Amino acid sequence: MLNAFSRTELIYGREAMERLSQSRVLVVGIGGVGGYVVEALARSGVGALDLVDDDRICLTNINRQIYATHSTVGRFKVEVAAERIHDICAETAVRCYRCFYLPDTADQFDLTQYDYIVDAIDTVKGKLELVTRAKAAGVPVISSMGAGNKIDPSRFRVADIYDTRICPLARVMRGELRKRGVDSLKVVYSDEAPIRPVEDAAVSCRTHCVCPPGTARKCTVRRDIPGSTAFVPSVAGLLIAGAVVNDLTAFDPGQRRAGV
Repeated sequence: MLNAFSRTELIYGREAMERLSQSRVLVVGIGGVGGYVVEALARSGVGALDLVDDDRICLTNINRQIYATHSTVGRFKVEVAAERIHDICAETAVRCYRCFYLPDTADQFDLTQYDYIVDAIDTVKGKLELVTRAKAAGVPVISSMGAGNKIDPSRFRVADIYDTRICPLARVMRGELRKRGVDSLKVVYSDEAPIRPVEDAAVSCRTHCVCPPGTARKCTVRRDIPGSTAFVPSVAGLLIAGAVVNDLTAFDPGQRRAGV
Protein backbone atom coordinates (compact mmCIF):
# COMPACT_ATOMS: atom_id res chain seq x y z
CA MET A 1 0.00 0.00 0.00
CA LEU A 2 1.28 3.46 -0.89
CA ASN A 3 2.23 5.68 2.02
CA ALA A 4 4.36 8.75 2.77
CA PHE A 5 7.53 6.62 2.82
CA SER A 6 6.91 4.40 -0.21
CA ARG A 7 9.73 5.96 -2.22
CA THR A 8 12.15 5.34 0.66
CA GLU A 9 10.98 1.73 0.87
CA LEU A 10 11.93 1.24 -2.78
CA ILE A 11 15.54 1.81 -1.70
CA TYR A 12 15.69 0.19 1.73
CA GLY A 13 12.99 -2.48 1.56
CA ARG A 14 10.10 -3.23 3.92
CA GLU A 15 12.13 -4.84 6.72
CA ALA A 16 14.36 -1.78 7.03
CA MET A 17 11.37 0.54 7.07
CA GLU A 18 9.85 -1.52 9.89
CA ARG A 19 13.11 -1.13 11.79
CA LEU A 20 12.99 2.65 11.34
CA SER A 21 9.36 2.84 12.43
CA GLN A 22 10.26 1.08 15.67
CA SER A 23 13.33 3.24 16.40
CA ARG A 24 13.59 6.06 18.91
CA VAL A 25 16.22 8.73 18.25
CA LEU A 26 17.34 11.51 20.56
CA VAL A 27 18.39 14.75 18.85
CA VAL A 28 20.03 17.25 21.16
CA GLY A 29 20.17 20.74 19.66
CA ILE A 30 17.79 21.52 16.79
CA GLY A 31 19.31 24.64 15.30
CA GLY A 32 21.01 24.95 11.92
CA VAL A 33 22.39 21.39 11.88
CA GLY A 34 20.02 19.58 14.23
CA GLY A 35 16.88 20.95 12.60
CA TYR A 36 17.79 19.33 9.30
CA VAL A 37 18.66 16.10 11.11
CA VAL A 38 15.15 16.03 12.58
CA GLU A 39 13.56 16.91 9.24
CA ALA A 40 15.29 14.08 7.41
CA LEU A 41 14.66 11.51 10.14
CA ALA A 42 10.96 12.42 10.20
CA ARG A 43 10.79 12.11 6.40
CA SER A 44 12.60 8.77 6.60
CA GLY A 45 9.96 7.18 8.81
CA VAL A 46 11.73 7.10 12.17
CA GLY A 47 8.93 6.25 14.58
CA ALA A 48 9.89 8.28 17.65
CA LEU A 49 11.92 11.47 18.00
CA ASP A 50 12.95 13.12 21.26
CA LEU A 51 14.02 16.76 20.82
CA VAL A 52 16.11 18.74 23.28
CA ASP A 53 16.57 22.52 22.96
CA ASP A 54 15.65 25.54 25.08
CA ASP A 55 16.15 28.21 22.42
CA ARG A 56 13.44 30.34 20.90
CA ILE A 57 13.58 31.07 17.17
CA CYS A 58 15.43 34.31 16.49
CA LEU A 59 15.25 36.63 13.48
CA THR A 60 18.88 35.81 12.72
CA ASN A 61 18.04 32.08 12.50
CA ILE A 62 16.02 32.56 9.31
CA ASN A 63 19.05 32.35 7.04
CA ARG A 64 19.83 28.73 7.96
CA GLN A 65 17.36 27.02 10.33
CA ILE A 66 14.51 25.02 8.83
CA TYR A 67 12.03 25.94 11.56
CA ALA A 68 12.80 29.65 11.37
CA THR A 69 10.36 31.83 9.43
CA HIS A 70 8.95 35.25 10.19
CA SER A 71 5.79 33.57 11.48
CA THR A 72 7.72 31.41 13.99
CA VAL A 73 10.14 34.00 15.40
CA GLY A 74 9.86 34.07 19.19
CA ARG A 75 8.47 30.53 19.51
CA PHE A 76 10.35 27.65 21.09
CA LYS A 77 12.15 25.56 18.49
CA VAL A 78 11.04 22.23 19.92
CA GLU A 79 7.38 23.23 19.73
CA VAL A 80 7.62 24.36 16.10
CA ALA A 81 9.56 21.19 15.27
CA ALA A 82 6.93 18.95 16.84
CA GLU A 83 4.17 20.60 14.80
CA ARG A 84 6.13 20.17 11.59
CA ILE A 85 6.96 16.53 12.33
CA HIS A 86 3.30 15.74 12.91
CA ASP A 87 2.41 17.50 9.67
CA ILE A 88 4.85 15.15 7.92
CA CYS A 89 3.67 12.03 9.75
CA ALA A 90 0.90 12.23 12.35
CA GLU A 91 1.90 8.83 13.78
CA THR A 92 5.44 9.88 14.72
CA ALA A 93 5.87 10.00 18.50
CA VAL A 94 7.52 13.26 19.56
CA ARG A 95 8.74 14.20 23.01
CA CYS A 96 10.01 17.74 23.57
CA TYR A 97 12.44 18.81 26.29
CA ARG A 98 12.79 22.55 26.73
CA CYS A 99 16.22 22.57 28.29
CA PHE A 100 19.89 22.75 27.37
CA TYR A 101 21.79 19.49 27.71
CA LEU A 102 24.52 20.15 30.26
CA PRO A 103 26.02 18.22 33.19
CA ASP A 104 23.35 19.62 35.54
CA THR A 105 20.44 18.55 33.29
CA ALA A 106 21.85 15.26 31.95
CA ASP A 107 20.27 13.13 34.68
CA GLN A 108 16.83 13.88 33.20
CA PHE A 109 17.60 11.51 30.34
CA ASP A 110 17.79 7.73 30.42
CA LEU A 111 19.94 7.25 27.36
CA THR A 112 19.46 3.47 27.33
CA GLN A 113 15.94 3.95 25.88
CA TYR A 114 17.30 5.25 22.58
CA ASP A 115 18.39 3.40 19.48
CA TYR A 116 20.56 6.31 18.37
CA ILE A 117 21.68 9.68 19.72
CA VAL A 118 22.54 12.79 17.71
CA ASP A 119 24.75 15.45 19.26
CA ALA A 120 24.08 18.79 17.56
CA ILE A 121 25.00 20.83 20.64
CA ASP A 122 27.00 24.03 20.23
CA THR A 123 28.95 23.89 23.51
CA VAL A 124 31.94 21.66 24.23
CA LYS A 125 30.75 21.01 27.78
CA GLY A 126 27.38 19.72 26.59
CA LYS A 127 28.88 17.65 23.79
CA LEU A 128 31.36 15.92 26.08
CA GLU A 129 28.68 15.13 28.65
CA LEU A 130 26.35 13.63 26.05
CA VAL A 131 29.00 11.64 24.21
CA THR A 132 30.54 10.13 27.36
CA ARG A 133 27.13 9.18 28.75
CA ALA A 134 26.03 7.69 25.41
CA LYS A 135 29.20 5.61 25.27
CA ALA A 136 28.64 4.41 28.86
CA ALA A 137 25.05 3.47 27.96
CA GLY A 138 26.20 1.53 24.90
CA VAL A 139 24.05 3.59 22.54
CA PRO A 140 25.36 4.67 19.10
CA VAL A 141 26.04 8.39 18.92
CA ILE A 142 27.07 10.74 16.12
CA SER A 143 28.37 14.23 16.78
CA SER A 144 28.32 17.39 14.70
CA MET A 145 31.53 19.37 14.56
CA GLY A 146 31.83 23.02 13.54
CA ALA A 147 29.59 24.31 10.73
CA GLY A 148 29.95 28.05 11.32
CA ASN A 149 32.16 30.38 9.27
CA LYS A 150 32.32 27.92 6.35
CA ILE A 151 31.05 28.20 2.77
CA ASP A 152 31.94 24.91 1.01
CA PRO A 153 29.36 22.19 1.77
CA SER A 154 31.31 19.67 -0.32
CA ARG A 155 34.03 19.56 2.35
CA PHE A 156 31.83 17.78 4.91
CA ARG A 157 32.30 14.07 5.52
CA VAL A 158 31.53 11.33 8.02
CA ALA A 159 34.62 10.16 9.91
CA ASP A 160 35.95 9.06 13.26
CA ILE A 161 36.90 11.98 15.50
CA TYR A 162 40.53 10.80 15.54
CA ASP A 163 40.72 10.98 11.74
CA THR A 164 39.61 14.62 11.55
CA ARG A 165 41.78 17.58 10.68
CA ILE A 166 41.58 21.37 10.31
CA CYS A 167 38.31 21.73 12.29
CA PRO A 168 39.05 23.66 15.53
CA LEU A 169 36.11 22.12 17.40
CA ALA A 170 37.17 18.61 16.41
CA ARG A 171 40.68 19.34 17.70
CA VAL A 172 39.32 20.35 21.11
CA MET A 173 36.98 17.36 21.23
CA ARG A 174 39.78 14.93 20.32
CA GLY A 175 41.89 16.12 23.23
CA GLU A 176 39.05 16.05 25.76
CA LEU A 177 37.73 12.66 24.64
CA ARG A 178 41.21 11.17 24.83
CA LYS A 179 41.44 12.33 28.46
CA ARG A 180 38.14 10.58 29.16
CA GLY A 181 39.21 7.31 27.56
CA VAL A 182 36.81 7.55 24.61
CA ASP A 183 38.65 5.83 21.77
CA SER A 184 36.21 6.46 18.92
CA LEU A 185 33.34 8.75 17.95
CA LYS A 186 31.50 9.03 14.65
CA VAL A 187 31.32 12.67 13.57
CA VAL A 188 30.39 14.85 10.65
CA TYR A 189 33.04 17.50 10.09
CA SER A 190 34.49 19.80 7.45
CA ASP A 191 38.17 20.11 6.60
CA GLU A 192 37.59 23.65 5.30
CA ALA A 193 39.50 26.27 7.27
CA PRO A 194 37.01 28.61 8.97
CA ILE A 195 36.59 32.12 7.56
CA ARG A 196 37.01 35.05 9.91
CA PRO A 197 33.62 36.85 10.14
CA VAL A 198 33.42 40.45 8.98
CA GLU A 199 33.64 42.86 11.90
CA ASP A 200 30.58 45.00 11.19
CA ALA A 201 28.69 46.30 14.20
CA ALA A 202 25.69 47.15 12.01
CA VAL A 203 24.86 43.46 11.48
CA SER A 204 26.19 42.03 14.73
CA CYS A 205 24.08 40.48 17.48
CA ARG A 206 26.66 41.88 19.85
CA THR A 207 25.40 45.41 19.38
CA HIS A 208 21.89 44.78 18.04
CA CYS A 209 20.56 41.84 20.05
CA VAL A 210 16.98 40.96 19.07
CA CYS A 211 16.44 38.16 21.59
CA PRO A 212 13.30 38.64 23.69
CA PRO A 213 13.70 39.55 27.37
CA GLY A 214 14.38 36.53 29.55
CA THR A 215 16.23 34.55 26.86
CA ALA A 216 18.36 32.04 28.74
CA ARG A 217 21.38 32.05 26.47
CA LYS A 218 22.07 35.04 24.23
CA CYS A 219 24.65 35.28 21.47
CA THR A 220 25.98 38.41 23.16
CA VAL A 221 27.68 36.28 25.82
CA ARG A 222 29.71 34.35 23.25
CA ARG A 223 33.36 35.08 22.70
CA ASP A 224 32.73 35.04 18.94
CA ILE A 225 29.48 35.20 16.99
CA PRO A 226 29.90 32.94 13.94
CA GLY A 227 28.73 33.73 10.45
CA SER A 228 26.64 31.14 8.62
CA THR A 229 24.97 30.28 5.33
CA ALA A 230 21.81 28.47 4.28
CA PHE A 231 23.66 25.61 2.60
CA VAL A 232 26.42 24.57 5.01
CA PRO A 233 24.56 23.60 8.24
CA SER A 234 21.85 21.89 6.19
CA VAL A 235 24.37 19.65 4.44
CA ALA A 236 25.99 18.71 7.75
CA GLY A 237 22.57 17.86 9.18
CA LEU A 238 21.55 15.75 6.21
CA LEU A 239 24.83 13.82 6.33
CA ILE A 240 24.19 13.04 9.98
CA ALA A 241 20.65 11.91 9.26
CA GLY A 242 21.88 9.69 6.44
CA ALA A 243 24.42 8.04 8.73
CA VAL A 244 21.74 7.44 11.37
CA VAL A 245 19.27 5.89 8.92
CA ASN A 246 21.91 3.69 7.31
CA ASP A 247 23.17 2.51 10.71
CA LEU A 248 19.68 1.82 12.06
CA THR A 249 18.76 -0.23 9.01
CA ALA A 250 22.20 -1.84 8.62
CA PHE A 251 21.77 -1.07 4.94
CA ASP A 252 24.51 -2.12 2.54
CA PRO A 253 24.11 -0.24 -0.75
CA GLY A 254 26.88 -2.32 -2.31
CA GLN A 255 24.72 -5.43 -2.19
CA ARG A 256 21.82 -3.70 -3.95
CA ARG A 257 24.12 -2.28 -6.62
CA ALA A 258 25.63 -5.71 -7.13
CA GLY A 259 22.15 -7.15 -7.59
CA VAL A 260 22.35 -9.40 -4.50
